[in-house]
Amino acid sequence: MSQKIMVVEDELSISTLLQFNLEQAGFEVITAMDGRKGLELAEMEKPDLMVLDLMLPEMDGLEVCKNLRQKQIFIPILMLTAKDDEFDKVLGLELGADDYMTKPFSPREVVARVKAILRRTKQMTVEEAAPEEEAEKLTIGEVEVYPENYEAFYKGTALELTPKEFELLVYLSKNKNRVLTREQLLSAVWNYDFVGDTRIVDVHISHLREKIEENTRKPIYIKTIRGMGYKLEVPQ
Repeated sequence: MSQKIMVVEDELSISTLLQFNLEQAGFEVITAMDGRKGLELAEMEKPDLMVLDLMLPEMDGLEVCKNLRQKQIFIPILMLTAKDDEFDKVLGLELGADDYMTKPFSPREVVARVKAILRRTKQMTVEEAAPEEEAEKLTIGEVEVYPENYEAFYKGTALELTPKEFELLVYLSKNKNRVLTREQLLSAVWNYDFVGDTRIVDVHISHLREKIEENTRKPIYIKTIRGMGYKLEVPQ
């Protein structure tokens, strides 16, 4: 069964181009021309991934993203923006988008990015159980992660994580007490390089801290190693 991609884009030429290229790549594609319709369709159709434009009529992409996450719909979201603006990118990530691309872009690049996101999501649910000693549970203090079940808990309470947050937590957990650079995290979790743009890592680290740290200003789990990157420590 082909995976279902939803394209929410109000420019017909771009929507048609994306639909054609995604269908050529073997995906089933559904489309919406405004944010409100996109939100409604996402709830009904439950796509495997959403390609979401930032500037939309009725409801913009940020609001769509925010509403989906509030409704506990954690499908991966690739956000498109015509603005080469750091604020828009970071805000989109903070509201729950998994990745972003700035217009103009190559349709092939969008397809490649979609495949990369879906591949990582699939690997988390199927392949991360690989080493036998890590198959059942990863424990770091009061954080428990079950890679093959796509579940994580803090103090016994299930964590509500986006796909990328979960992937990042799994990778940090499997490399606990190791210093990981932002570039390493980009390569391992996002499966490609952002040219000089590591802010996406910082945003997702911030999200994780909000969910597993009692005091995000004095974290005991995810430590910032100044000038290098991050390290997930087991609290003493």
